[in-house]
Amino acid sequence: MVKMSLEEFQELVDEALENIPEEFRKHLDNVDILVEDWPNRKEPLFGLYRGVPKTKRGLYYSGVLPDKITIFAGPILSFSKDEEGVKFQVKKTVIHEIGHYFGMSEETIRQAEKESRQK
Repeated sequence: MVKMSLEEFQELVDEALENIPEEFRKHLDNVDILVEDWPNRKEPLFGLYRGVPKTKRGLYYSGVLPDKITIFAGPILSFSKDEEGVKFQVKKTVIHEIGHYFGMSEETIRQAEKESRQK
């Protein structure tokens, strides 16, 4: 388990967001990206997207609360062996949850992750 403050962890999340390609980052709207210690669920989630994916937003999508992407520090810090592992997992989790924001299914995201590892 890696020891890290939530502030340090937040900096890694911010860095991961800054490194998302501009063609995707410019389309992130009405979404908050937060860091929390642990999920309320029993399974060790690294991240969670809640909201209306971009692909499901219609003409009448307005005046709604922001979508929410939560990155959970506790499970990631517990899973990782060192700070580089934390940084890698944060980046992977941020990208994964943003995939859901853009309307990608779990299966599609996992396939894209698999393909990117093979390159």
